[in-house]
Formats: sequence, structure tokens, C-alpha cells
Amino acid sequence: MKTAHDPRHIKRREIVKALFAESYAKQERRDNTVVKILRNKKRLDNKIEESAPEWPIDKLNRIDLAILRLAVWELEQKEAPPKVIIDEAVELGKEFGSDNSASFINGVLGTIYKND
Repeated sequence: MKTAHDPRHIKRREIVKALFAESYAKQERRDNTVVKILRNKKRLDNKIEESAPEWPIDKLNRIDLAILRLAVWELEQKEAPPKVIIDEAVELGKEFGSDNSASFINGVLGTIYKND
């Protein structure tokens, strides 16, 4: 059972924080996964925009965008079951985002998962 002390959850939290910080200013020290996500940012953002066309990337809440980028990256890597990735992203949305973040993230990722 997943808990707040699960090392995978803690790692995801740190990656989201780093991606969020990166949206404001280039960070000197970056996790390897963060570097990979940032290298593929344009492609990841295109998938997000295609799944939420009414929300241009520049209008998204930055923390939601960080969570979505991580989750879309993880879905592409296929190292964890998609439902686990989506559940983790929703939980991160509840933890860091606004009142609507969790349902927005769930909807976008559900669309991406269904279309892939």
C-alpha cells in the first residue's frame, strides 16, 4: 500500500518540485529524470495540449503542468502501471495544486492514456 513515506512517492514529489522551480528559473542542480523531462518538454507539452485543448500550456497552473509533465513522461517510459502513475499524479495534485487540480490532472492523463 502506498504511503507518504513510500520512496517512489517521495522521489516523485522531489521531481515535481524541481520541475516547478525550473518553470521560474534555471536550476543549477537537477535530477537525471528532471533533465530528461526538460529535454522532451516540447513533445510532452504537445501531448498535454492535445488532451486539454481549451487550456494552452502558458495558461496552466505551473504546479499542475509540472505534475502532468512528470506523469506523461512516466506513462511513456512504461516502468509502472498506468493506473499507478495516474493515481500518483492525482495525489500530487491534491497535495500541491488547487481545489480543481486533481480532477483536471485525472482528466488530462485519462485522455492521454486512452489515446496512446
